[in-house]
Amino acid sequence: MKLACSWSGGKDSALACYRAMKSGHEIRFLLNFISREHQRCCFHGVEAGLMAAQARCVGVPLVQKETSDDMSAYEREFREAADGLRQLGIEGIVFGDIYLDEHKEWVERVCGDIGLQAVEPLWNIDTGAIMEEFLNEGFKAVIISCKEELGKDIVGRELDADVAAELVKRGSCVCGENGEYHTLVVDGPIFHEVISIRESRPVLKQGFWSHWFLDIREYGIA
Repeated sequence: MKLACSWSGGKDSALACYRAMKSGHEIRFLLNFISREHQRCCFHGVEAGLMAAQARCVGVPLVQKETSDDMSAYEREFREAADGLRQLGIEGIVFGDIYLDEHKEWVERVCGDIGLQAVEPLWNIDTGAIMEEFLNEGFKAVIISCKEELGKDIVGRELDADVAAELVKRGSCVCGENGEYHTLVVDGPIFHEVISIRESRPVLKQGFWSHWFLDIREYGIA
């Protein structure tokens, strides 16, 4: 099947993409949404240029769409982007959902309305098994944001078994499925080149959901 992957740049979308590839599907595009106002990934906060660089490392064309900060408009904007991919021959979209029924139902409804299949390679798999697979397959990811209560020291660390265990001790789902933390994948079996973060600093973003955010100021590709 010819697919696009809903791409946040994080571990779940990367592993879902990898699983879809291993199942014989052809990933033709990575679909990413960025804030029109801030020019950053809507859900993970990575700036648009770094998302594009990451897609180049994976070697799959990135379709990057701007969206407003008004979430009520997001469904319409998602539909428009997904329908554009359908017209390019895409038959479905890969998502990295694990156990949030509400989001799975949303993507199945929206994709179904425009004649696309929602493909969920990680659905209902034990979160511990997902983390183990992600690490054992050779993916590398950096934690780029977390809820304030998880602690400033978590941000900027490479995700490994010890960090995953520490996140659980601090009250997070090991995979951060409820938004406890987010990652940026910098290497792995679907990468042809590696991203290195050369300069960054943690910043506290306060609001309804206060969180620590990794401000990446310089990066390279090798």
